[in-house]
Amino acid sequence: MNPKVDFFFDKAKQWQKEFEKLRTIALDTELEEDLKWGCPCYTYQGKNIFLIHGFKEYCALLFFKGALMKDPENILIQQTENVQAARQIRFTDVKQIIDLKKVLKDYMFEAAEIEESGAKVEMKKTREFEMPDEFQKKLDENHELKEAFEALTPGRQRAYLLHFSSAKQSKTRESRIEKYIPEILNGKGLND
Repeated sequence: MNPKVDFFFDKAKQWQKEFEKLRTIALDTELEEDLKWGCPCYTYQGKNIFLIHGFKEYCALLFFKGALMKDPENILIQQTENVQAARQIRFTDVKQIIDLKKVLKDYMFEAAEIEESGAKVEMKKTREFEMPDEFQKKLDENHELKEAFEALTPGRQRAYLLHFSSAKQSKTRESRIEKYIPEILNGKGLND
C-alpha cells in the first residue's frame, strides 16, 4: 500500500466502495502500487500493468496490454475502436467486483505475466489511420506544415488524424485543421 495513493480513495465521492474493493484485490497480487495520471496504478518492475479509474456511469480496471490477454470470461472491453492496447473491465456496483474476485486476480496475474514476457501489442502504423482529404490538401499546399507534421512523434500524428477525421462534416474538419495548424507548426501535439 502506497500512502500517496490514499488521496485518490479518500477524495472519491462516487464508486468509493468499489474502488476500495478493487484496491484490496490489487494489493493482494503484491504488485507495486503507485499514483499515475491521478489514478492508482499497479506496476511490475516499474512497468504499468493496470490502473483503477472511474467515470460517471462506471468504474473500471484498465489493463495496459489487455489486447494480449486471453479473456476467457469475455469481460474485457475496448473503450473505443481507436484504443489499440488497453482493455477495461467495468463495474457499476461492488457486488460485481465481489462476484468476480477470483477472476480479477487471475486477470491481474496474467497481465503481469504478459509484461514479464516482454510481449508487445502490435500497434497500427500512422499511415494506416484515415487521412482526411481536407488535411491532405493543406499538407500538399503548405510544405512547412507537411514537414512540421512529419516531424511530430507518431503518437501525436495519430492524435491529430483521429481528431480531424472524427468530425462528420467537412466544414468541421476544416475548422479543426485551421485551429491546430499553429500548434503543428510549433511542434506541439493535440493535448500539449
